[in-house]
Amino acid sequence: MNNYETVFIVTPVLSEAQVQEVADKFQGVITENGGQIVNRENWGLKKLAYPIQKKTTGFYFLIEFTGEGSIINTLETQYRRDERVIRFLTFKQDKFAVEYAEKRRAKLANKQEE
Repeated sequence: MNNYETVFIVTPVLSEAQVQEVADKFQGVITENGGQIVNRENWGLKKLAYPIQKKTTGFYFLIEFTGEGSIINTLETQYRRDERVIRFLTFKQDKFAVEYAEKRRAKLANKQEE
C-alpha cells in the first residue's frame, strides 16, 4: 500500500451543497477502488494564482489516502470527466511527506481543541 495525497479545485459557481457533493464523489471513487481515506480537508474558497477558465477563485480540497497504484488512473480519469473540477494534482508521498502530514494533522487538531 502506498500513501497518496490529492488536491483538487472545484469551480466557484456551485453552492456549498454541490461542492460537498463533488468532494464526496471523489472520496467514494477512492474507497470503491480499495483505497482508505486517511485525512480529508476542505480549505474553502481561495483566490487562484492565475485565472483558470476565466475564474479567479475556487474551492480547494485535500484528501490523503492509502491504496494501490491502480487507483490513481481511475481517480484522475474521474477528475478529467467532471467539468466541475478545474485543476487537480495527485502525488505519492515518501516517508518524509507522510511524517510531515502526520505532524501537520496533530498540530491542526491541537489548534481546534484550544
